[in-house]
Amino acid sequence: MFKLNLKIALRNLWKHKGYTFINLTGLAIGMASCILIFLFIRFQFSFDEDHKNEDRIYRVVTHWKYNAFDDVSSGVPVPFAAAARNEIAGFEKVGSIFKRGGIIHVNDQNGKTTIKTQQAIYYTDPDFFEVFSDIKWKYGKPQQALSAPNTVVLSEGFAIRFFGNTERAIGKNITLGINTNLEVTGVIQDMPQNSSFPLGIIVSYQTFYGRNNSNWDSVNSSSSCYVLLKEGVNLDDVQVQLDQFNSKYYPIQKVAGNQNNQLQALRDIHFSTAYDNFGESTIGKSEVYGLAIIGLFLMLTACINFINLSTAQSVNRSKEVGVRKVMGSKRKQLIVQFLTETFALSLIALLVACVIAEMVIPSMQNLFNGQIEFSLFSHPIILLFMAILVVIVAFLAGFYPALIVSGFSPALAIKNKISLNGKGLSIRKVLVVFQFSITVVLIIGTLVIVRQMEFVQKKSLGFNPNAVAMVSILGDSTSVTKFNTFREQVLPVSGIESISFCQSPPLSDDVNATDFTYNGIKNKDFELRTVRADENYFKVFDLKLIAGKIFMKSDTANGCVVNETFLKKINVSNPQDAIGKMLDASGNFMPITGVVKDYNDKSLKEGISGVAIFPGKNQYWNTAIKIDAKKIMPAMKEVERIWNRTFPNGIYQANFVNDEINSYYEGERITGVLFKVFAGVIIFISFIGLFGLISFVATQRTREVAIRKVLGASTIELVKMLNGSFLIMVFIANLIAWPLAYLFVKKWLAGFAYQMELTAWPFVLAMCISMLITLLTVSIRSYKAAVANTIDALKYE
Repeated sequence: MFKLNLKIALRNLWKHKGYTFINLTGLAIGMASCILIFLFIRFQFSFDEDHKNEDRIYRVVTHWKYNAFDDVSSGVPVPFAAAARNEIAGFEKVGSIFKRGGIIHVNDQNGKTTIKTQQAIYYTDPDFFEVFSDIKWKYGKPQQALSAPNTVVLSEGFAIRFFGNTERAIGKNITLGINTNLEVTGVIQDMPQNSSFPLGIIVSYQTFYGRNNSNWDSVNSSSSCYVLLKEGVNLDDVQVQLDQFNSKYYPIQKVAGNQNNQLQALRDIHFSTAYDNFGESTIGKSEVYGLAIIGLFLMLTACINFINLSTAQSVNRSKEVGVRKVMGSKRKQLIVQFLTETFALSLIALLVACVIAEMVIPSMQNLFNGQIEFSLFSHPIILLFMAILVVIVAFLAGFYPALIVSGFSPALAIKNKISLNGKGLSIRKVLVVFQFSITVVLIIGTLVIVRQMEFVQKKSLGFNPNAVAMVSILGDSTSVTKFNTFREQVLPVSGIESISFCQSPPLSDDVNATDFTYNGIKNKDFELRTVRADENYFKVFDLKLIAGKIFMKSDTANGCVVNETFLKKINVSNPQDAIGKMLDASGNFMPITGVVKDYNDKSLKEGISGVAIFPGKNQYWNTAIKIDAKKIMPAMKEVERIWNRTFPNGIYQANFVNDEINSYYEGERITGVLFKVFAGVIIFISFIGLFGLISFVATQRTREVAIRKVLGASTIELVKMLNGSFLIMVFIANLIAWPLAYLFVKKWLAGFAYQMELTAWPFVLAMCISMLITLLTVSIRSYKAAVANTIDALKYE
């Protein structure tokens, strides 16, 4: 029976090639989009999956609660792990891991350097691999490999890169920095791409220079701690123990901001945008769910097309239904027959969708700068999703039309007197309105996202980032003595305008914040962001001084400069009143010599911090170089040559401040591209469906149009008659979509501290776009019907 139904289904699909093509195109594009969205969502939810005991693994994070704000960090104080290991009974294992950067030298047998590379270095204790006991070791064991000083474990990739193969790496030496020799004592399997721990070069904790730090008030996000809870231990019980621990080590009178530690579940790390992680990859679950909703809308749009065309086309199959009923077919059998047709079409659409998805995957990977690898067959769950997708689409798209067609009266069907009643027509109109409401919401969302990103790029930041290159420098004692030499050689280069030694550009996520004392009074309301830079920093970035003066060039710290926001937060209204006042912050006790006009020190998603700029000769790791925009390329080549000659043991690294600023909005850029693509897809699906629907309506009203022409109706009047109902439906869809779109864009814009003014123009423009495309789509088909030869329509009447 199924074979017969399938044969009839294929014949019917082939008979109505035009409608089959429209339905197939809509379903295939919708399915392809859903598959791509599922691949992305599946990848995001696969982060840190399949770890043994993952439900018992937690990261320890740090919280602060000040009078005016709360702050968080993914790091912990260095002494936390040792104390927690001994005092919190609910912890089975406590593992520390510290991320730092370093230059690795690999020498040949003659001592000549064959590889010199800048890499992330992870310092861990053996217990870290007890927490993550399923990390596979190719050679060595953690307790032996990482227990002694000056030992290192490599991933397979680094072992092969440094020594040709994994086995040959064991026992060899690499050099970290200038003179820290490390013996390779183990090799681990490469960590998967969907891991928050991209471990490559792992050095023993005993080698870590900061391991003896006993300051509980010093927290760095690159110093993390992971714990494994004992089996059967309740998280609430452990939290009680941790609260007692916090009370012991963070007494309010000694540690600022009510500092304390909390636990974060392993599977929450990737989705926690408040904290960072070593994989430098986080995404909010709301963004993932938003994409899932778009995928659902895409599929609904394609299914609505199918429903509308199938119900409209059902009139043409009324005789078939009547004959089958007279011959004894039951309604249930007819429903199965029409669902079989839908299933066959859905299956064909899936095959086409897989081809489309496979072709689009390289572009999608490029969108994410190659950081994500997609494959249609990388996991069985993807194939399961495709199978479920076909079944759901076949049911959603086919059930209602099957119900309508199978319900035709045999007598009326055979006499060809079936017509869709008002109710059926109403449902089709409701579906069209719903479909176009989705389309309009996406159009408005796309317009607002694009406009906001333009606003972000054009907004004045309070400083000039154009044509400023940040060139990294070494911070060791030998390199510091060469700073002036480097400056003196770079300044005469053609195109170089000015140069400054600093920690970071004015806008940076490299944040150092601390509590402070102003004019002898301890502040408890907020933390002060501290920036290290020399006296030329203000000239390079064109920072505007509004009171006092810049600190003088000196070998010792002699003053600092603060911004307007700092003064506002401490309730100083006149900048001149702050000049000469003493500021004690981050180990510096010095007078305020000047006040600069506010500038955006973080991305426009956040407000301006209270900032103090201190000189700090031994704490610079970047050089800001202002360059004539017309001479950037030759000037940078000469800077690189001078740098390599001045710092032969280092690795030259440079990037432009504007590029770094744009990177803070990478997520929004990707969101904007996805919205453009999927809005375009939904618009395409919606309007090919609309074209199919107007084609059917025009065919059904051929004789009516002919009679009206005979009675004197003009072509324009006929086109208006056929177009009118569709334009009204799209207009109603706009009215429904506007409040929904407003709620969406307002929530999205709320993620920016600085946002465009939300006016009526995106809503009006979305209406114009949707109405114009509708008008063009239906007019093409209705004009063809209006100018058709009346004789052909009426010669048999």
